[in-house]
Amino acid sequence: MKTDKVQPKLIIHGGAGSSLKGKGGVEAVRKSLYQVLEEVYPMLLAGASASAAVIRGCQLLEDDPRFNAGTGSVLQSDGQIRMSASLMDGAAQRFSGVINVARVQNPIFLAQFLQSSPDRVLSDCGSAELVRELQVPIYNPLTDIRLKEWMLERDENFVKEMAGVVAEKELVAESSAGRGTIGVVVLDSQGCLAAGTSTGGKGFERIGRVSDSAMPAGNYANAFAGISCTGIGEDIIDECLAARIVVRVTDGMSLAAAINRSFTESRDRGRDLGAIGLDATGAIAWGKTSEVLLAAYHTGEQMGDTLEWTGNELTGFVS
Repeated sequence: MKTDKVQPKLIIHGGAGSSLKGKGGVEAVRKSLYQVLEEVYPMLLAGASASAAVIRGCQLLEDDPRFNAGTGSVLQSDGQIRMSASLMDGAAQRFSGVINVARVQNPIFLAQFLQSSPDRVLSDCGSAELVRELQVPIYNPLTDIRLKEWMLERDENFVKEMAGVVAEKELVAESSAGRGTIGVVVLDSQGCLAAGTSTGGKGFERIGRVSDSAMPAGNYANAFAGISCTGIGEDIIDECLAARIVVRVTDGMSLAAAINRSFTESRDRGRDLGAIGLDATGAIAWGKTSEVLLAAYHTGEQMGDTLEWTGNELTGFVS
């Protein structure tokens, strides 16, 4: 156990996509993200563990209908919502998650419970049985905008490959840019790292499709670094992005260098993805191949975000 107190750090994301149109859209997303920072960071100052802060951050983002996780999740091709979430405790190097769980408000709570289970990743029927076992209240995460989105696609025979999750399509007038997979990465005052990721999927997908969010490709942490990914799940899986970046840091690369190299490779292979990360030194970094990454961070001294970071740079970094 580490005894020297360190400055806690926090970075969160609400997805990645195309350009945010209009200042109002940017400000609305910024407000949502900063509200999470403003609630979670004081927990860290009060001594909360990295995992506890990640869970609370993910819960808040899941409860915000702006993002595609928990309330506001997209519908699959059959009109049902199936969500996935995972938690990785970097100090214990322990991963847990649920895949394609339905009718719950906060999938991250199931991932939290599974941290202490001998069977730490459950899918579909297993997730449903866990919900019954824990007597989790039944909850409908559907929002009107997601239903309208699905009905438009149904009328067009689902010709699009995915909903307005990664590349924001603004299919209906009420849609606001800035929805997507959510993630939280934390360095606590004990120097421990944790990462969590939650998603409603890519929308209109084949029944049974599994995203990256509940596997180490999309969410990974150890004693050296923690990463949460967003974007097209298949691209993230093909790159094994989160684990790749963490392994590079573990093997001696700086977080900034590991993210830059990984995103250069991803761009060269035509991937559409993003990621946020922290390392044990307190370095904060992020990357994207998409136009926009919806991320915000707290350095301990100030808050910042990537919402208007739309240049050609693949990666960003703050210490």
